[in-house]
Parts: sequence; structure tokens; C-alpha cells
Amino acid sequence: AIAGIATGATKGYVYTRSEYPHAIATMSEAVEIARAAGILGRSVMGSAHAFDIEIRSGAGAYVCGEETSLLNSLEGKRGTVRAKPPLPALQGFLGRPTVVNNVISLASVPVIMARGAEFYRDFGMGRSRGTIPIQIAGNVKHGGLFETAFGLTLGQIIDDIGGGTATGRPVKAVQVGGPLGAYFPRELFDTPFDYEAFTAKGGLIGHAGISVFDDSADMLKQARFAMEFCAIESCGKCTPCRIGSTRGVETVDKIRAGIEPDKNKVLLEDLCNTMKFGSLCALGGFTPYPVMSAMNHFPEDFAPAPMVEAAE
Repeated sequence: AIAGIATGATKGYVYTRSEYPHAIATMSEAVEIARAAGILGRSVMGSAHAFDIEIRSGAGAYVCGEETSLLNSLEGKRGTVRAKPPLPALQGFLGRPTVVNNVISLASVPVIMARGAEFYRDFGMGRSRGTIPIQIAGNVKHGGLFETAFGLTLGQIIDDIGGGTATGRPVKAVQVGGPLGAYFPRELFDTPFDYEAFTAKGGLIGHAGISVFDDSADMLKQARFAMEFCAIESCGKCTPCRIGSTRGVETVDKIRAGIEPDKNKVLLEDLCNTMKFGSLCALGGFTPYPVMSAMNHFPEDFAPAPMVEAAE
């Protein structure tokens, strides 16, 4: 409602994936409570401002995390990336000016207005201020959702909050930023959980999803998974993402099979550069992060598979 009044909008939409039924039910109940309290409706808190919210669920395409794909999905169309310009702020939902924000950003507004910018700024470090809800999953002892201020090191999050691996084996890699985030080895666990710090190390925080892997993980398989994930989830609009991801899967398979491994590693890096700088949206643009980080930090996993000889 605050964002709606600030922008002069009278209608807002919260878009979520259909795979999250509990989130959809919770948000729908929250909207009804807000309407009953007069926070939403024709007269927000008794003012002359009108604003209402509608909860919309999408079919589950990962690419709909990109704002223009999300807008297409909201309009009942296939979730494909739109060319920009025009920007959504000029021509967005149903051709009208639209502000698109992550729910995390909007959820930060009330505390800033209630307690002041200085209070909010006291949390975090550098340009990353406030708190961040971190989702810790994978092979971890204490998985779950943890909200904390920016600035903890990755090691503190994994070892102190997460408690290490569930198997008790050493942590080999941590992926930060969801399925398209970079893999960080133990050597980078001193990196502060901060947008700029992660960017400087070739990573990204994204929505702060963290997956933990122990020393039994095969990082070549993880690199292949990233390319396969992109191939499956691609909307098909741009060639670097649509074709590059498919060629990426084939190239990783050739490396594993021992087919000209050095040549194919160079080809894989070239494919990643094409996808990173030539894709229309972050799906193809971010897929190189897990692939290149796996290859750079865990080169031993990209050695050809040993030949198995039959016993005489």
C-alpha cells in the first residue's frame, strides 16, 4: 500500500509460483486481513488513496523471475522475455506504467518509515544495508530460513548457523544465489555476505538461497546440471540461451568422456562468455556462474573419467 500510494497506483499484484501453495494461502489470508483492517481498499487507512492487492500464481517457469516474463505471465501469456525498451516503468502490465519490485524490497519499507533510515542503515556493511532472509538447504545439518544483517562471512553462515554438513563430511562447495549462483570453495568462506564482496569474488547473492555440498559432490555433474537446467527453463527467445545451454550440456559430456578435454574446456568457457554477454535476461546470463566457478575452483573434477578395463 505504501508503494502504491507513493507511485500513484491503485492496484498491485503479488506474483508467486504455483509450487508454493502454503505461501499463496498465507499471502491470500494476509490480504483479507489487510482489507478488513482498512489498510487495503477504496480508502487506505481512511485516506483519499485507493489501493488493493491481488495474489496471482504462475505456472512455475523459472524465467518468470525476469520482470518482463513475469508481466507476460500476469497477462495470461507465455512467459517469454520482452525486448527493452520500452521499460516496464513506461509500458508494463497491460501496456500501462508498472513498477516491479522484489517482495523483499517492499517488505523493508515499513521499518524504514517507522524507525528511520539511520536505524536501517545500522544493519549491514558497505552498500549492503538492512537484513536479508537466507535460505540454507542441501547437505546441511541445520537447514531453514534465517534472517540476519549483511556482513556475516560465508563461513559463519555455513559453520555456525548451518552447523556444517548433515553427513558430517567436510564441506566441499557452497552455491549461493539459487541454481544459477556460483560455487564457492572453503578457501572463499571468509567472504562477507555482501553484494559487492560477492561480486568481487565472481559470485552473486541473488535471493540468498544457499545449497551446501560435502566432499562427495561431483562438480562436473553440477556444471552439467546448470546447463541442463537452463536448457529446460529457457523461454527460447534468444539464441545464446536457447542453443548455448544445449551445446553446453554436450560439451560437458565430451569432457567427462575424455574427448579432447582441453579443447572442450576452452569451448565451454567460450560458450559461457557468449551466454553471459549475449543473453536477453539473467537466465542465460547467469548460467555461466555455476559452470565457470565449478571449473575454476574444482579443476580436478573436470578430468576425464578413468577407463574401466574388463577383468580377464
